[in-house]
Amino acid sequence: MSTAASEPTVLFESHSNIRKFILNRPRKLNALDEEMLSLLRPKIEEWSTSDLCGAIIGTGVGKAFCSGGDVASVVQNASQSSTAHKAVDYFKREFEMDYILAALPKPYVAVLDGITLGGGVGLAANAPFRIATENTVFGMPETKIGYCPDVGASFFLSRLDGEIGTYLGLTSDTLRGRAVFELGCATHFVPSRRISSLIDQLSAFDTPSLSLIDQAIEELSSERQPEDPPTPLTRSARMALDYAFRHDKVEDIFRDLETMAKHQDAAIQSFAINTLKKLNSRSPTSLKVALKAIRKGRSMSLLQALNMEMKMAAAYCHQASPDFVTGVEAVLINKTHKNEGDRPPWAPATLAEVTEDLVDRFFNPTSPFLASTPELEIPSSLANTLPNPPSKFALPTEQEIGEVVRGSHSSGGNTGIRLNELVARFQSLRPGKMGVKEKVLEVAARRCGVEDNADGNTVWLKWKREPTLP
Repeated sequence: MSTAASEPTVLFESHSNIRKFILNRPRKLNALDEEMLSLLRPKIEEWSTSDLCGAIIGTGVGKAFCSGGDVASVVQNASQSSTAHKAVDYFKREFEMDYILAALPKPYVAVLDGITLGGGVGLAANAPFRIATENTVFGMPETKIGYCPDVGASFFLSRLDGEIGTYLGLTSDTLRGRAVFELGCATHFVPSRRISSLIDQLSAFDTPSLSLIDQAIEELSSERQPEDPPTPLTRSARMALDYAFRHDKVEDIFRDLETMAKHQDAAIQSFAINTLKKLNSRSPTSLKVALKAIRKGRSMSLLQALNMEMKMAAAYCHQASPDFVTGVEAVLINKTHKNEGDRPPWAPATLAEVTEDLVDRFFNPTSPFLASTPELEIPSSLANTLPNPPSKFALPTEQEIGEVVRGSHSSGGNTGIRLNELVARFQSLRPGKMGVKEKVLEVAARRCGVEDNADGNTVWLKWKREPTLP
């Protein structure tokens, strides 16, 4: 689909009971600007209360679902005190849109058939259905540009398995294709060529319930193929990730990675070296702010997390750190530091110089940089709505698997379970779900030991409570 100069930057379609929004700014990879937010919100609010709308689908034109917020325009406003309020208002409107989509009373299907970064992740991360394809590129690139993960990232990153969310938030690394599904960021994997058929099937439902939509997506999902690239961040590399990123101080993460860079296991060594390279090029201030936010987000609701991130965004817009302007200009506008490993002139330049007082500028209610931060304004019909758990239709989480092994899962059971029984339990809990067996086996290989009861034929699984290194 081509985009004429007069064509709206968001298109809206109706297919029977299905309502569809299409982000339509392909030359900018559907980066979310003020106009798009102005078009999206009233239509989504209208659909949320319409009896004629059974479900909502979100897609994008071209190579991207949404490549993020239009931060180049935001930084132009943030760089001048007289216009900083415009930058703050942009974030407010963006975060409100993220919550509205998360709290929809109608099923919401986000089709991530392409680049999905930053603000694009915010539009999708809390949808009950998040569909990855072979074209999906998923990530939170904010520490690359001297900012920090937002759009609810402190909520959803902190709820991914182990420390995957901490890793993604600090490194700005991306996941691609099937890995987005296998590591829990998407609920399903559907080949791109089947997406139009899926939308046709959903449109045929008189009442598109959550269970019917889940079943329809599963029927068009595909198993891992021999030619698919291996999933990253598994086995010993994943063990190294969880071990290093478990800390609450960035300096401790660096310390463990520096030790692992000399590890005898080649996969651990490679992971540590590559991760250190990424982290060393990121804004030291962003790293500390991001880690604190992710840790605080673990115990917050989505709305609480978004309001915390609103304060962080306002602090950046009011120059609590110069790194946001520095990073966007270097990476996105002037493109002098656009390659991986390029390091813009961050200030402060080292972790040691990023004091607690500096980090407190983004969190402390008495911080002068937060004095005029607005509260998010959510429609009263959605303000008290609890968003669907983002993992409900996804592969089983590591936490769920651990609960079954320990005998504390809500489905019942006891502490004596064998590997084949563990796989069978989750195939029963997720009937027809692609990838369940592979996920359970991968988690068990890392997080379970074996305990022989000395009867000569039964070996029980035992959960390892803390991440360890081989």
